[in-house]
Amino acid sequence: MYEHFFQCPYCWEEISFLLDSSISKQTYVEDCEVCCNPIEATVIFANNELLQFEAKKLGQ
Repeated sequence: MYEHFFQCPYCWEEISFLLDSSISKQTYVEDCEVCCNPIEATVIFANNELLQFEAKKLGQ
């Protein structure tokens, strides 16, 4: 597992998601731990290294 810190696109607080580095490309929805709004995360890993992370408001 890989912990990635970023700013919530709703409340701008710094939060983190635990990401599975064994899956090369993944998209999932998780709620912000501060404001509880749904965040859509798109993640790309290669050789267990994070190449791309995008977090956006759900539905945008």
